[in-house]
Amino acid sequence: MAGIRDTVGKDKRRLPHVSRRSLLVGATAAGGLAIAWSLWPRDYSSNLTAAPDEHVFNAFLKIGDDGHISAIVPQCEMGQGVTTLLPQIMADELGADWRTIAVETAPISPLYTNTLLVDEDSAVFTPRSGVPDFVHDVRGWVRREWAVRHAVMLTANSSSVRMFEAPCRDAAAQARALLMMAAARRWDADWEACDTQDGFVILGAKKLRFAEVAAAAALLEPPAEPVYRASSADPLYGKELTRLDLPAKVDGSANYAGDIRLPDMVFAAIRQGPVGATRLKGIDRKAGMKSPGLLHIVEHERWLATVARNWWAANRALDRFAPVFETDGTPVSSDRIDKALKSAFKADAFRIRSEGDVGEAMAGRTKVAAEYAVAPALHVPIETRTATAAPDGAKLRVWVATQAPAQCRDAIARATGLAPAAVTLFPMMAGGSFDACLDHNVAVQAAIIALQIKRPVQLAWSRAEEIMRVPPRAPARAKLTATLNAAGGIDALVTRIAVPSTNHEVRDRLFDNSPPDVAQRASAGKADAAAVEGAANGYAIPHVAVDHCPADIGLPTARWRGNADSYTAFFTESFVDEMAARAGTDALSYRIAMLGDAPLLARCLLTATSLGGWEGGLSGTAQGLACHSMRGSHIALMATARQSDKGLQVEQLVAVVDAGRLVNPAIARQQVEGGLIFGLAAAVGATTDYEGGIATARKFGQLGLPRLSQTPQILIEFVDSDRDPGGLGEIGVPVVAPAIANALFAATGRRIRRLPLSAHPL
Repeated sequence: MAGIRDTVGKDKRRLPHVSRRSLLVGATAAGGLAIAWSLWPRDYSSNLTAAPDEHVFNAFLKIGDDGHISAIVPQCEMGQGVTTLLPQIMADELGADWRTIAVETAPISPLYTNTLLVDEDSAVFTPRSGVPDFVHDVRGWVRREWAVRHAVMLTANSSSVRMFEAPCRDAAAQARALLMMAAARRWDADWEACDTQDGFVILGAKKLRFAEVAAAAALLEPPAEPVYRASSADPLYGKELTRLDLPAKVDGSANYAGDIRLPDMVFAAIRQGPVGATRLKGIDRKAGMKSPGLLHIVEHERWLATVARNWWAANRALDRFAPVFETDGTPVSSDRIDKALKSAFKADAFRIRSEGDVGEAMAGRTKVAAEYAVAPALHVPIETRTATAAPDGAKLRVWVATQAPAQCRDAIARATGLAPAAVTLFPMMAGGSFDACLDHNVAVQAAIIALQIKRPVQLAWSRAEEIMRVPPRAPARAKLTATLNAAGGIDALVTRIAVPSTNHEVRDRLFDNSPPDVAQRASAGKADAAAVEGAANGYAIPHVAVDHCPADIGLPTARWRGNADSYTAFFTESFVDEMAARAGTDALSYRIAMLGDAPLLARCLLTATSLGGWEGGLSGTAQGLACHSMRGSHIALMATARQSDKGLQVEQLVAVVDAGRLVNPAIARQQVEGGLIFGLAAAVGATTDYEGGIATARKFGQLGLPRLSQTPQILIEFVDSDRDPGGLGEIGVPVVAPAIANALFAATGRRIRRLPLSAHPL
């Protein structure tokens, strides 16, 4: 039997305070006092620029003499509504008129570091500082300080509101205090007696527009601590305000990276070789140079780009050049991936989570086991990876959608030999991402092409390149083994998951600019707690263990909407349903019996089944359940699905969500609906096979994505809550596949343990 290496103990002890002495002691253990002093915190000033009629109040707010208020948003707008949510928080605290709110993308600055994400994904964002694991307070402090120094402004993990609600509210409170101070000076009054409402500073019957006092207010010193606005009779927080990005998206005036137009700009297409350590071996230069409209070709060690007056001509020229690539090692294939996942089960595993004593609980008892598998999952956003780059003297300007602007800029600088300060990055809205915009290859390639041809160029990947070159969410296999108590409930559960160490790959690509194949090989065999996150989620099982079996599949993998929870929920919720059927117990009652420690999740489950008309999961009902918790939110889903002569028909999805306070209920509903549809797509398709290092799918139509006519009726209910906001961008994804699989069992009596949902069980 494969061995277990314990990694649990390393994370149990948490010291409450980081003192100067503990920092120095920890740093000494890591190799010297120099580390501590070099990482000691620094102060950072805002690097916002302002027009002549604008006034900078802090890193998040500017106010103009005409009364407009610019809310600075440090996160990538990918459709999740962050360019409305954060301004809505600020406008509410400021007492602003919503009609005066404008949005600007934040410049790269340590002030916008996403420290919440850094803490949640410590395996990805821990620098190689040499600080030993046992110095927990030092490691956490070093990780956050390192992230600040590197301006890690990542957009991921449904963290935008969870991270930036407090800083945005504080910034608005400080600006509000300054406006009241300036108005109080005119009135010779106590500023703390003033208030703000609808864009005015008010004191009794006296009123002054923000615009009238903005210039004077920006010169004052704010109070040391934020002074928050009292409860408003008509708050903006919690209202279903119209999204600020919606009008421009409807009328087509919204700019994406592919909408940039510059003088003398040309268009590029690119062809990259098979997955792996691939090099460009040769091209048919004679045939390619005859291509109509061809202006330039750019040959790189790993790719060939053609440049023309339009993208279509550039892409057609690639066919004529017929580039030939050579790849070191065994080519990636679906068979190789599956064999690697199976062999990972036989090797040593890392025990990531351990509660109770599964060994003793299972000794000499009858065990029940089931195996599950998920295929690689593609991001497939509507917008393929696109970037526009323009030489600017000794500098370079780049327009691209990115979830990590500082790291994107640094990758461009390193690849071109420019200093980071010589690269001006314009972060754009993304036409969908699902974490695809953590890949910066298109920006690097556009920069290299622009500098070589010495003119502005726009590079857009074809759909085939997008499918091939953006690493997918990892495939995985799992074996769940349980022993049951006398009532048929789960007494002990071991979840063993074979999956690549994706988060180590992501770190190497994102921060060290390692090529995907290099990062993939370097991560092989490493423990990755995030790769098994969400297993056995929420259930009060006395004895639980979760093991990670690192799998070297040869295919680079990436973060994806929902990350590991997107498959661990499928494993757990499918298995729990199987155990309920084995015990002859209603699937709802079986779950509720194990949710005594998760009352919020239990409430969601009871409400969803009530709204959906749960019939007990009896044979022929075609109803299935799943529930899950992640990022501070909880969801329960009831699906109605059945097989027909037209294939899988998902008739209804009823979801109940507890996500704490909702900044904007309409956007919250959009996010859950989008997550459910995204989860449906991944349940029935959104994948590809690999042969000879090449993805076999090349177009949208080959991905098995659900069409509008196949979209089920969706009912979403939110639980009223005053808890801090939870994440909403991902919570809808993990529960869809298991709920549908469980519904199909109720309808057909057949268990499906593979994603995309297949009629062939493992």
